[in-house]
Amino acid sequence: MANLYQFRWQALDTMGLLQEGESLISSQTALLHQLSDRGMLPVSWQRGKCWRVRDWKWQQKIDLVRQLATLLRAGLPLAESLSLLAEGHPHAGWRVLLHGLQQRVMAGEPFSQALREWPQIFPPLFPALMQVGELTGQLDECCRQLAEQQRKQQYLRQKVVKALRYPLFILLVALAVSAGMLLFVLPEFVAVYASFDAPLPAFTAGVIALSERLQQAALPLTLIGTVLWMVLRQLYRRSPQWQMHAQRAFLRLPLLSPLWRGGQLSQIYAILQLTQQAGLTLLHSLQAVEVTLASPLWRDAIAHLQQHIAAGAPLHQALERSLLFTPLCMQLVRVGEEAGALDVMLARLAEWHETQTLARADALAASLEPLMMVVIGGIVGALVIAMYLPVFGLGDAIR
Repeated sequence: MANLYQFRWQALDTMGLLQEGESLISSQTALLHQLSDRGMLPVSWQRGKCWRVRDWKWQQKIDLVRQLATLLRAGLPLAESLSLLAEGHPHAGWRVLLHGLQQRVMAGEPFSQALREWPQIFPPLFPALMQVGELTGQLDECCRQLAEQQRKQQYLRQKVVKALRYPLFILLVALAVSAGMLLFVLPEFVAVYASFDAPLPAFTAGVIALSERLQQAALPLTLIGTVLWMVLRQLYRRSPQWQMHAQRAFLRLPLLSPLWRGGQLSQIYAILQLTQQAGLTLLHSLQAVEVTLASPLWRDAIAHLQQHIAAGAPLHQALERSLLFTPLCMQLVRVGEEAGALDVMLARLAEWHETQTLARADALAASLEPLMMVVIGGIVGALVIAMYLPVFGLGDAIR
């Protein structure tokens, strides 16, 4: 997505009065179009700081929606709530953004439509739920539920990433240490052993041969690996079909696929439950789910569910035709549809998958830590033994 720039501008309004303000927008051309649409004649403008997508933290979005729900529940109008949040916000970009939202709301534009002007910041679920709140008159409740759902999803995502990141980091450090010892430390020991003209043990000779091969192939392997990584990365980013193939292969991994599947299912059912409680139809709920998913594989599965629902099939039958959903999903959804309590069953499914994913993440971290220690100990121990094993025979060689 495009970056956003903070513009300071001066313009003449329809009465010929000089107005000034700040806007958060993607380009100078977009700023001029925006002022023109408001019936203003630009006089001067200056581009300020650039705000990238990563500058808009998820925690800031969750806090914003939660605080907005509190102010609305206290009885404050939406425009005044946005003004209060802008005045007290420590982030300069958020202050400009909230003032922009306030101006649009005061001009009569729906809050949901105003949020859609900044897709780089607000995912499609945000304006979709705000639109439901505007239609039902429960904007404060929709904000509260959205904040709670986003908080749970971020916690689950961070838990899964943490469970995978620590063992991977330890493994990379072990490989780097081993490569350093093979490429730089072991050759020095080889020179010492060669000066005594003593025969080397078979284990040490094998490790030395491996070190020599690595020294010869280190640069070609690094170049080939870098080029291959860049090519695969570009293919993965630009080709949805490549992404789907890679994600299908990822689903076959025994330890990592349950974490990913559980996180995706938890997000899907949480959004479905949230939109169902807000009053959306099942088809519109699935559309809201589809636009919030980052994975092409899961988006394609949700699109197929929409086709079956539009054709008149119940949700549990549509789930049976997809391999991504578990039998428990079909059973509980069928019970919910027959009992008329689909939102309750969706909430239970979201909670169950969230709990199971958190438990799997803890179990994976607990099991991989000792495994990594064994692997690291084995690698480093083998190298140390290979280096010092000939020392025991040096005395005979010296005599």
